[in-house]
Amino acid sequence: MFKKLLILAGVVGVAAVVFNKVKAANDERALWHEATTAPDLR
Repeated sequence: MFKKLLILAGVVGVAAVVFNKVKAANDERALWHEATTAPDLR
């Protein structure tokens, strides 16, 4: 039983790390897009 909980905790931990990396990459891409696009001066 303890082994299953340990494996589950590991899977949840890895999923959290992956989620944070994807979110950080997405935020970085959005920031670069905003910084490098010409402003709309209409």
